[in-house]
Amino acid sequence: MNSETLRILDSIARDRNIDRELLIEDLEQAMVSAARKHFNSLDSEEFGCKMNREQGEIRIWRNLTDELGEPSGEIEEIPLATLGRIPAQTAKQVMIQKFREDERDSLLDEFAKRQGEIVTGVAQRYEGGALVVQIERAEGFMPRSEQIPGEQFQAGDRVRCLILDVRDAGNQVKIVLSRGNPEFIRRLFEAEVPEVSERVIEIKAMSREPGFRTKLAVSSIDSKVDAVGACVGVRGSRIRNIVDELGGEKIDIVRWNESSQILIA
Repeated sequence: MNSETLRILDSIARDRNIDRELLIEDLEQAMVSAARKHFNSLDSEEFGCKMNREQGEIRIWRNLTDELGEPSGEIEEIPLATLGRIPAQTAKQVMIQKFREDERDSLLDEFAKRQGEIVTGVAQRYEGGALVVQIERAEGFMPRSEQIPGEQFQAGDRVRCLILDVRDAGNQVKIVLSRGNPEFIRRLFEAEVPEVSERVIEIKAMSREPGFRTKLAVSSIDSKVDAVGACVGVRGSRIRNIVDELGGEKIDIVRWNESSQILIA
């Protein structure tokens, strides 16, 4: 193994968004597993491995013990060629497993931070009524309960949706998407209406029946900014973009009134 191995690891790290150092440590652990298998060792501390981070050269050694079985501080270098084919397969299997674990951890860390964001993905297929969407390097799923009733996507269609939840599901990461959640409406307004994203205008209350109607109550902290007018936009340009995204769902916007007994009915 040489600099070519490093180039492969660099490529995996870049494409899968995994820390390069983690991959190198995985490789070192895999080589230790291969040595233990070759020598039928049960001692996890008997062998060591180190990969040169610059040149890609790998050293494997055995930690020697004295007559009492205690570490002597001396080592015995083990040529890679002596490990043979079966230990090499062991190393490969361990590496694949470790790489998958690292990728899963990377996905969990990345998407957990993006929970509540609007993303644009590509529809893949339906599984048991749930829509599977490719979101960058991960797959998310939109349960039927989070879809807009009557809305259908074909494979390859663009899907704009909310990252509703990110779950650690053992050996995989479950990314739950939504277009039916009221928070999706809030995020759309933040994207289309700068005054909302800048918190000049606040959505005080909301009621939604996905696919049919949404009602919003808005207020402005700036007396010079008309909350309803800003949300609607010039000639309805802003609200039209949101309605189009929702497939024609009606949106009613009213001014928030602190003294109202019934906010949104």
